[in-house]
Amino acid sequence: MSDGNSCCTTDGSCGGGATAGTATAQTGTVFTVSGMTCAHCEASVTKEVSALPGVTSVKADAASGTVSVQAGGALDDAQVRGAVEEAGYELVGRA
Repeated sequence: MSDGNSCCTTDGSCGGGATAGTATAQTGTVFTVSGMTCAHCEASVTKEVSALPGVTSVKADAASGTVSVQAGGALDDAQVRGAVEEAGYELVGRA
């Protein structure tokens, strides 16, 4: 007996947990970062950028010198720059 708020479908299987109308628009932005050379660098940048409000995922890639950021809204480049600098690297700009 569904009350309309369950994640379960009428056949009793799980519908994934999300209910209609609750999805949050995600924005993805790729930044170029100077100075990353290894996995430790990637982890440092990921940790700092992940702590920013609204950020839902971060993927730093030293080989390409990029950081891909997913957020629940628009990113403030100044905040991202501050986080990257806190990690010890330089934000060059958007890729």
